[in-house]
Amino acid sequence: MKISVLDQSTASQGRTQDVAIRESIALARHCDRLGFHRYWVSEHHGSESIVGTAPEILMAAIAATTERIRIGSAGVMLPHYSSLKVAEQFRVLEAIAPGRIDLGVGRAPGTDQLTSYALNPNANAAEDFPRQVFELQAWVSDQPLQPGHPFGAIKAQPRGPTAPELWILGSSDYGAQLAAHFGLPYAFAYFFSDGQGVERALQLYRENYRPSERHPEPQATICVWALAADTEAEARHLALSREHSRVERDRGLRRALVPPDEVAAYEYTPYERSKIESIRSRAFVGTADQVATGLTALAKQLALDELVVVTWTYDPAPRHRSYELLARAFNLQP
Repeated sequence: MKISVLDQSTASQGRTQDVAIRESIALARHCDRLGFHRYWVSEHHGSESIVGTAPEILMAAIAATTERIRIGSAGVMLPHYSSLKVAEQFRVLEAIAPGRIDLGVGRAPGTDQLTSYALNPNANAAEDFPRQVFELQAWVSDQPLQPGHPFGAIKAQPRGPTAPELWILGSSDYGAQLAAHFGLPYAFAYFFSDGQGVERALQLYRENYRPSERHPEPQATICVWALAADTEAEARHLALSREHSRVERDRGLRRALVPPDEVAAYEYTPYERSKIESIRSRAFVGTADQVATGLTALAKQLALDELVVVTWTYDPAPRHRSYELLARAFNLQP
């Protein structure tokens, strides 16, 4: 089974946000050496906790400093942008790292309504998502648009012998059905809702899949949150920062990660404690063997041959260590 990485460039309390971007680049090099299959970076806006706002720029830095790992976006929030401009950006990335670029796109805004409006004042932009994907699929692969299309004469440059691999990202039935319609790979954001709806989304994707030239068979994965440490107690302590962030998210807060020692002393309400217990009951947290066993069982249950693992820790070193332990547990080859 392939194991990949989703990095959300999380900011930590007491450090400036720019540090998170440099940590993303360092972690990408680390995961490249460890043998992970892909390294995806996310796009969020207006958040104090997730500060990767421009995945295409971060990908360029990662592409220039890694050797073999695939690099992708998870994802570009396409309704904010011109499809042609995104196609051109990723054609440039493909020229930097031929055969290693994934273009994951999503329909969700990845931010609040006001910030979304500032990015694109067209309030109905998301309704054009299928059309944008149709055009993007043609432009990134250097294929002609349908006869009579108003943009039929336009080519996305630079062109070359390889092309980015286009993925549809989502956490609902909509993205699964759209990916199936266009014959594209599909990634479900399992970590976003602790897996709610994943079975139905994958079923819809597989049952309705229309083969494409590049992808004659459906190709699906899920992005799942996991954290491994040398002991189960250490892993559970480190996970406190993420648990606290999830509780704050329910209050509408997107603040930087809090140190686990500080979280341990925090007094939660009964409702918040029940929320945390619910998170813990479904979390993949523990030793490498415990986490690998849980992830393997989940992949088998969902008939997947690849998982994308996202990990948050307040300090970067435990996150590096978590991926080291998982690489060893899954026998990844550097």
